[in-house]
Amino acid sequence: MTDLFAAAGLDQSAPRPLADRLRPGTLSDVAGQYHLLGPDGALTRLIGATSMGSLIFWGPPGTGKTTVGRLLARDTKLTFVQVSAIFSGVAELKKLFEEARARRRSGQGTLLFVDEIHRFNRAQQDSFLPVMEDGTITLIGATTENPSFELNAALLSRARLLVFRALDEAALGKLLDRAETAEGRVLPISETGRATLVRLADGDGRALLTLTEEIWRAARPGEVFDDATLLDVVQRRAPLYDKGQDGHYNLISALHKAVRGSDPDAALYYLARMLDAGEDRLFITRRIVRMAVEDIGLADPQALVVANAAKEAFDFLGSPEGELAIAQAVIYVATAPKSNAAYTAFKAAMALAKHAGSVTPPKVILNGSTKMMRSEGFGEGYAYDHDEPDGFSGQNYWPESIGRQKLYEPVERGFERELKKRLDWWAKLRAERESGT
Repeated sequence: MTDLFAAAGLDQSAPRPLADRLRPGTLSDVAGQYHLLGPDGALTRLIGATSMGSLIFWGPPGTGKTTVGRLLARDTKLTFVQVSAIFSGVAELKKLFEEARARRRSGQGTLLFVDEIHRFNRAQQDSFLPVMEDGTITLIGATTENPSFELNAALLSRARLLVFRALDEAALGKLLDRAETAEGRVLPISETGRATLVRLADGDGRALLTLTEEIWRAARPGEVFDDATLLDVVQRRAPLYDKGQDGHYNLISALHKAVRGSDPDAALYYLARMLDAGEDRLFITRRIVRMAVEDIGLADPQALVVANAAKEAFDFLGSPEGELAIAQAVIYVATAPKSNAAYTAFKAAMALAKHAGSVTPPKVILNGSTKMMRSEGFGEGYAYDHDEPDGFSGQNYWPESIGRQKLYEPVERGFERELKKRLDWWAKLRAERESGT
C-alpha cells in the first residue's frame, strides 16, 4: 500500500484514522462493488483494455470511489492527481492541465480524479472538455448526486458512467473482520450489537470504520456493548439525507408512489425516514395535499380535507405531537380509492384552451347586458336549468368552432362511481332534449 500513501502524500508513521489505514492496496481488496470489480465487472474489463477512457463514479459516500480511482491509476500506470471541486477553481485546473500536457510530451499519462465534481459550475465543467478530447487527461469524476441533473450533457457524453452501490451487510461485515485483524483485537460488542453497528453504517464503509474506532475508544477493559449500550456510546449516525439533493427527492418520490400504490405501510416507512432526517414538515404536508388532488381526486373528495387538516393540526400542535396528524393523513390518502381523472381532465382542458385560442362562447349563454348586445342575440334563448324538467336543460355550452368535448372520465371507484352515474344520466337527457323526444 506504499504507493497509495505516497500518492496521497502521507507519512505512514503519522497517526491516521482506521478507515485510512485499511484503505485497500489492490482492487480485489475493495469491499463490495462486485458488479464493477468482479471477474466480469465493468472496471475489470477496462483495466485489461489498451485505454481506459474517462469515467464518472456515481454513488453514496463511503463506497470506495476515491480508493478505486487511485488503484486504477496504479494499475494503468497513470500519474494520479486528485483535486476537490470544493476547493479548486479555474486557475488551479489550468495549472493541472499544463502539468498534464508536460507529462504527456514525456510519454506519461495523467489520471485526474475530481472529487465532488458536481460542485463545479457549468463553465468550469466545460473546461475539462478539450483536455479530455485530446487525451491530455483521463478524467474520473466522483459525485454523490445524480449526474443527469448535476453534470453538463457535453461532459457526460465524453465519459462512461459507473454506479457505485451502498455496501451491503456482507461487505460491511468483511470490513469489520478486516478491522479486527488489523488491530489484533475483537470488537467489544455482542452479536446483536454487531448487526446494529452494520445497520448504523447505512451502507457507508468509512462510517462503519469510524464508528468502530469510537467503540474501541469507549470500551473499558472487559466491557462488551449490547444494542442499547452501543447506541448510547456512538449516539447515532445522521441518516444519509440532503434536503436539497437526491435523498430529499428520492424519499418524497417513494412516499408518493407508495400512496398511489395504496400501500400505507410503505408510505408510513418513507414518511418516518423523512421525519427522522429532519425534513421540513410543511414540504411533506404540501406533497400530501398534492397526492390528494392528483391521485385520489373525486374518488374521495374527503382526502383533500384530511390533507389540509393535517397541515393545520401540525401548525397548531407543532413537533412531535403534530406529526401524528401527518401520519394519519398519509394512512388516509394511501387507503383512499384512487383516481387521476380530475388531474387528467384538467391537463386536457389546459391543452385544449391553448390549442383553440380565444374562442368566443356561444351567444346564448352570454348575458345581454346592453340593448345593443341583446339586439345581437346575446342571451337569446337561454334555458334556465332550474326551470327545466329534472333541473337540466341539456343546452350546449361549447363554442361552435370546437364542438362538444369529453374531458372528464370518472372511474368506477369510490365517489366517482356516483359521479359517473350522474354524468351518464345527464348525457341520456341531453340526447333526448337534442332529439326532441
